[in-house]
Amino acid sequence: MAGHPKEKVIPDEVHQNQILRELYLKELRTQKLYTQYHVNPLRKIHTVTRKPMSWHDNLEEPADARFLNLIHHAAQGPRKKYPETQTENQEVGWDLEPLVSVAPSSGNTRKHSSNINPERHDRRLNHFRVCSDITLYKAKTWGLGDDHHK
Repeated sequence: MAGHPKEKVIPDEVHQNQILRELYLKELRTQKLYTQYHVNPLRKIHTVTRKPMSWHDNLEEPADARFLNLIHHAAQGPRKKYPETQTENQEVGWDLEPLVSVAPSSGNTRKHSSNINPERHDRRLNHFRVCSDITLYKAKTWGLGDDHHK
């Protein structure tokens, strides 16, 4: 216990030799001599570029179909790769169909979709400025610079 100091026992030569022997045997058990070496897959490899005029580096090699399919699949957009969104950020803009039907305006003769305007009478999309007698009166008083218009 904390209140009683223990007497320090001085180990004799037999105990000291036994401790060293146990340490030595433990080291021999855990020590392993490696004779086969390989590249660490977790470490980046610095590649050396080929010589452009070397004849053996410029030989035509057959294309690997599996590798080409993998590259082409990776280059596709997420809408072509997956049937539904994979992340929350992909949810924005995933569905390209407009929520409100878009009808072309009568004066528009171009075929570009960027010039198609929604219907003008749809109040969900068009919020026009509305002037009434009160708003016209306040606009005139503010325009005159009246300080006590509050």
